Amino acid sequence: MKALWLIAALAATAGQADPPATADAPAAAPEAAAANETPAKPLPRLDLRRAHAPAGDAQAGKGKSEVCAACHGADGIAITPAFPNLAGQKADYLYWALHAYKDGRMPESPMTPMAAPLEEQDIRDLAAYYASLPHPPPPADAAPADPIDPALLAQGQSLYMAGDPAKGIPPCQGCHGADGRGNPQAAYRDRSGRTPYAAYPLLRGQQNDYLQTRLQQFHDDAIDASTNSRVMHGIGKQLDGDSIKAVSTWLSSLKE
Repeated sequence: MKALWLIAALAATAGQADPPATADAPAAAPEAAAANETPAKPLPRLDLRRAHAPAGDAQAGKGKSEVCAACHGADGIAITPAFPNLAGQKADYLYWALHAYKDGRMPESPMTPMAAPLEEQDIRDLAAYYASLPHPPPPADAAPADPIDPALLAQGQSLYMAGDPAKGIPPCQGCHGADGRGNPQAAYRDRSGRTPYAAYPLLRGQQNDYLQTRLQQFHDDAIDASTNSRVMHGIGKQLDGDSIKAVSTWLSSLKE
């Protein structure tokens, strides 16, 4: 087992091919690729609108998570602000994020070699385990954080809840929920058993540095792993440095 470094990706786009139909594995359909595509070309995006809910064993995942704790903590709370918290994250999001790393759809990072040897069942079990963990508040004896500029918090909250129509920035809550705990329709399944809203990540209380880094990557169009990240490219392009800092600071301040 290797360490995990997972990320947030947001909305969804239009018309993709049907996912592979298998009885024992959830699937997201890659976007249609040219018939003569060669292995040297980038992998097609995962179509998360056609994803099926992954089924994993949380207890087995706990046994496989020992090395993950080196970056993400024994309780799924990251040891440094550069790494994401995993405790309580959406299982669907974790599942597809790990597949994106394993398949080489993400930019090269410490997670690239860590995810490469993971088998399908490992990914399912790890996603189930971290999703099962509570998202605890900071320890009672934690040192008080430096005061945060109230104006910065207000700006971040406003962008998250209402967006900025003048700049073409939609409200983040539309995909991630008003409370930052994921899309309110995450449990919805269509008649084919697909869960098109389940892969939106939980952002509430996430690490500030991690959020800023990830949003900057979306701004720079550095991630093209899925239909969700393709939409985040369009949104990220509209976010300047001040907006990224404000949204990240506000989200990371939400601890309960």
